This record gives sequence, structure tokens and C-alpha cells, in this order.
Amino acid sequence: MGVLTVRRLFTIFIFFLCCLTAIVEAQKLKTFTQVSGPFNDTSYYYDIFEVEKPATISNDALQVTPDSASADFNLTYNSGRVLLNRAFKLWNGDSASNTSRVASFNSSFLVNIYPLQKDTAGEGLAFLIAPDLDLPHNSYGEYLGLTNSTTDGNSSNRLVAVELDTHKQDFDPDANHVGLDINGVRSVVAESLTPYGIELVPMDPRFYNVWVNYDGIKKVIEVYIAEQAEKWGPTPSMPSTPILRSDLDLKDVVNQYSHFGFSASTGNATQLNCVLRWNLTVHYFPEKNHPWLKIVLGVGVPVVVLLLIGVVALAYIHRRRRMRNSNPNILGALKSLPGMPREFDFRDLKKATNNFDDKNKLGQGGYGVVYKGLLASENLEIAVKWFSRESIKGQDDFLAELTIINRLRHKHLVRLLGWCHKNNNLLLVYEYMPNCSLDKHLFAGAKTESLSWKLRYKIISGVASALQYLHNEFDQKVVHRDLKASNIMLDSNFNARLGDFGLARALDNEKTSYAEAEGVLGTIGYIAPECFHTGKATQQSDVYAFGAVLLEVVCGLRPGTKIEGFQFLVDWVWSLHRQDQLSDAVDVRLGDDYVVDEAERILLLGLACSHPIASERPKTQAIVQIISGTVPTPHVPPFKPAFVWPAMLPVDGDTTTANTTSITTSQYSSGWSPQSLLSDQYPLV
Repeated sequence: MGVLTVRRLFTIFIFFLCCLTAIVEAQKLKTFTQVSGPFNDTSYYYDIFEVEKPATISNDALQVTPDSASADFNLTYNSGRVLLNRAFKLWNGDSASNTSRVASFNSSFLVNIYPLQKDTAGEGLAFLIAPDLDLPHNSYGEYLGLTNSTTDGNSSNRLVAVELDTHKQDFDPDANHVGLDINGVRSVVAESLTPYGIELVPMDPRFYNVWVNYDGIKKVIEVYIAEQAEKWGPTPSMPSTPILRSDLDLKDVVNQYSHFGFSASTGNATQLNCVLRWNLTVHYFPEKNHPWLKIVLGVGVPVVVLLLIGVVALAYIHRRRRMRNSNPNILGALKSLPGMPREFDFRDLKKATNNFDDKNKLGQGGYGVVYKGLLASENLEIAVKWFSRESIKGQDDFLAELTIINRLRHKHLVRLLGWCHKNNNLLLVYEYMPNCSLDKHLFAGAKTESLSWKLRYKIISGVASALQYLHNEFDQKVVHRDLKASNIMLDSNFNARLGDFGLARALDNEKTSYAEAEGVLGTIGYIAPECFHTGKATQQSDVYAFGAVLLEVVCGLRPGTKIEGFQFLVDWVWSLHRQDQLSDAVDVRLGDDYVVDEAERILLLGLACSHPIASERPKTQAIVQIISGTVPTPHVPPFKPAFVWPAMLPVDGDTTTANTTSITTSQYSSGWSPQSLLSDQYPLV
């Protein structure tokens, strides 16, 4: 069989499999999580939000109507909108069918509504689900930026809003209420906030957390409100009872593709309508479904699979032989990758790094050396990673990393600028992180100033957001496989940027793990215990490594630190938890300058992520919510559970079972390995 025929048949086979995968994936809900605020990185937020003037992003907040410092707009008779510019598919199937499915969402936001006149305020702020990004004309005053006198109440508006209303109209209960609005400002359900001791526009500034939760299965919307003591203080717990609760079937009201965000207005009376923080989680549907393909593929795929399975095997063998017996054209492979970034000239990188001078060396690991460089012609600082992979498939791993990194887009991931391939030299070029890596600040002693608690919490939140993106929000599941403090970079504002994807691998959406033929790769102290038995990296093993980072950041100690008779940091922290003395684990360099509740929350989360049993560790979505304070920390037992392998087999009193190993706390600690393997990075086989 000719090479071209094999390739064509293989292409057809892959096409059928992709179509089948698309059909299966179209039935599954995906998860989007956005943790925003304070809104100080205006360039980033202007990219992801549609800001309809006179709304602005300024003073670390979404100013949905002009703030008092704005000289460009009048404060009276204004309306504005700030919406995420991406739309979400919120229901699936026929809107008239009882079998259609509806998405769920959780939105929590911190607001400051402040009157600009002593005796009155107006008009209100609303959390909004809208069909488009347009602000209706003349939507000031009572219309809250939702509708106007012509369109109010029309079913064609296709919007739902939760209003925080501060000005009484004839149809309102009072000037201090929350209401559910459907296609108009006459609320279908409204509740006065006065009986709850909540005053939306007090004379002294107050800050309120609002939770809007929608259950797409039960088709119920609930609204909770609680006061927050300080502007940037810890988030209060969500109350146990909602202030407003109502039945709501979104598919009957909103467009299939809709936007989330805020609207607000002022009238003759004015107020500031500020959103200081916004956390949004949406369980939405993928893009388009193709029901006609189900019939075609249901018949065709089994036949095609049987006919082509031999062809695929032949094609694979042919490809492997060709790779072994000839030099692959890696330059052509690089240029054929979709959406490839810039190709750098090797001479430019050599000049930028002063001929790769050791004085410019930023770090060195098992996969290469990283140098600092300066492109003088562009006045651009860069970090250049020169691959040295003689022992592990060199070019294949370079292509794998480049393929993954090139398509990742997240504010808490180190951004790839380009690549270079010259005379078998493989290099990647990244944006330079002026504050180096996290471990340099945690363990540099007197060389650098200790990180404040606020910065540590900010860094933790950023890494969690990046991990959630890799695990759930990117179009493929990505396991990082080497999450540790030295791979967490810090930009000029100490924002966390997760980097070094030399070990990262993208998983097929139906897979949950990646096996390395050479054994477990990673760094001792961050490797989950099950990896030593399976040789596989999973999302749960990434979570284990993140747990080690959490403890590292709060305690200011490395995972392998021996302390008070314990061989590992996690075991010492667990003993303090058992004694109800978790605060003793906090880095002594912080003194009393930290938030006790936040520190204990992160320590408990770190222990939960370090659970020896992979299935007991929290998912990244829950981790993001726990860090933001929107959900409580999971229960952590006082004694560290024993590691049992295989995990799926029940453990009974028979300790002689040949295939089951139980390692107690005294015998095992997270990241255990013989002393001969305690190198920084070592393949465990």
C-alpha cells in the first residue's frame, strides 16, 4: 500500500473520529470560571469586557455609571453597561421541548453603592443576562440601563436581571430592595432589604457581597446578600437563607447565546455604582450540535474502524521507521503548526543574551537552561529557554511543549513570544518576568524582602485560576506535571504566571491521565503518591502539587523541610491541625501581619489537596471558589489518612493481601522517595 494511500485513509479515519468526538462533547456541559477584581489591570479587563460608555474601569472597580472623579460625563440621567464580551450557550435543544437542558451559574460580586447627594440616591444597579452587548438608548432613570420607555416589558428583550434598586417607583415596595426583572423593570418578585438590616445607600460607605445562584436542573434562582466589613477584607460567608428565591426557566426568557454583566443608571438623583470584585462560574453548553451526524456515524464509524484499524497500524509503523531512519524536518513541522508565533533569528537571540553568557542565566532544569535577554532594537526584555533534551526524545518533546503553549491564553500563564530552530538548537522565547520565580522570594533569606500576606494570597489565587484554565477551560485538558514554586513566575506587579511546560501534556477529552514510558517525571515533594505506582500524571496529581505549593507559601518552608521530628512539611502542618494550632504554621517572617481566617483557609485547603487518596482531593473549580471565599473549605480529618494501593480495592483486616499496600503516616509522607532519588528533578522508574 502506497504512502499517499495510507495517509489519505488515515486522514479519513481521523475525520470520522473527530466528528464522533464532537457529537459526544456537544452533549456535555463545560465550565467557565472568571475571578476578577480588584480591577487594576485595566488593559486586560478592557479586553475581556464590553464597556458601554459612560461606564468605565477605573479606581480598581467597574464604574457602571460615571464615578465622581470623572470629568468626561455628567453624573445625572446616565446609564451604562459592563458585560463579558463572550457569549455562553445557556440552553440546549428546542426551546419548545420539555427535553431541553438548561445551564447553571453562580455569580458573586462585591458592590459599593454610594449616594452623591445627602438626602437621596438613584437609581440602581443590576446583575444582567443580556442577548447582546448594546446599551439601549434613553435607559437612564427608572430603567436601570436595561430597557427604555418604548421597549420595557417586551418579550423580545430576552433579558433577566437582579436589580439592587435605590429609588422608589410606583410599582416598587420601597427605595431599598432587590428584585427579579424579566424583560422589564417591573420586578416579578421583589423583597425589601430593610428587614434584613441592609441599607444599599447609607451615608457612610458600606460594601455588600451579593450571590446570585441559578440551578438549571431545578430551574430556581436565589439571591443572597451580606455586608463585608472592609473594602478589600475577607469575603464573608454566604448566608444560609436567600433573601429572594424564585422559579425561573432561562430557556423561556433569554437567548440561547447570552452575555453576563452589569447595568446601572442615575436620574435626577445620583449615586456611584461600583463593582469591586466579581467571581463568575458558568456551566454552559459547547457550540453547535449536529444531530444528523449521529445517524451517519452510528452506521459508518464501526465499519470504517474495522477497515482502517490495520491501515492505522501500518501508518504508525511506517511513521516510526521513517523517524528512526531519517532526520525529521523539524523546521517544516514548526512552520506548519497552526497559529505559530514569531520565529526569532538565532543571531538576534545570541546577541540579546550576550552570547548566552552565564551571567544572564536565570535558571537551569532537566529540560534546558533559561537566559535573560534584551532585544535592543525593540527595547524588549525576554527569557530564552535553550533545550537540552538528549536523553528524552529531544525534538518530539520540544514540539509537544510548543504545540501546547502556543495555544494557551490566560493572564496567569507565562506568554510565549516565539521560537527558534538553528543547527539543531531548539529555543523558546518567553516574556521576561522581572520578579523572577516564587521560590526566590520565599527562600532567598535576607537577599529579598519577605512577601507580604496580601501578595501571597494574590499569588495563590492566580495559580489556582491558571490551573482551573488548564484543567477545565482550555479546549483540551492539560496536566502541567511539574507545578512547584520555582515554576511560578512573578511579573512586575507580583501577579503569578505559571510557566515551564516542559513536562505538560494535553489529554484527549475522554482521557484522565498521561503515562510516560520512561517513568514518573517531576520534582520530589510535589509528586502525588499514586504516581509512583501508576507512572501516570492526572489532574489530581496536579492538585497534589498545588497543595504542596499552598503549604509552602503560607509556611515559608519547602515541602521536604524536616521540622519538629517530621520528615516533611505536610506532616507537621497536619499535626498542628490535629492540635487546633494551625496558626503556628504561618511563616514567622509575617509576624502578625496576616489575615488569620485566610491563612487557616489556605492551610486547610493545602492539606485537602495533599490527601493521599487522589479521589478525595478537591477539584480545581472548587479550589478557586474556596480561595475566593465563596464556598467553605472541605473537611480535613485530624489524622492524615493512610495511603492505600490499589485505591479501588477495599482494605480489610487481612494485612497479608499480596496486591494491596497500606502505608501509614509514620512510614509514608507526601513525595516519599529513597534518599538516593532526592534530586531536584529525576525520572522515577
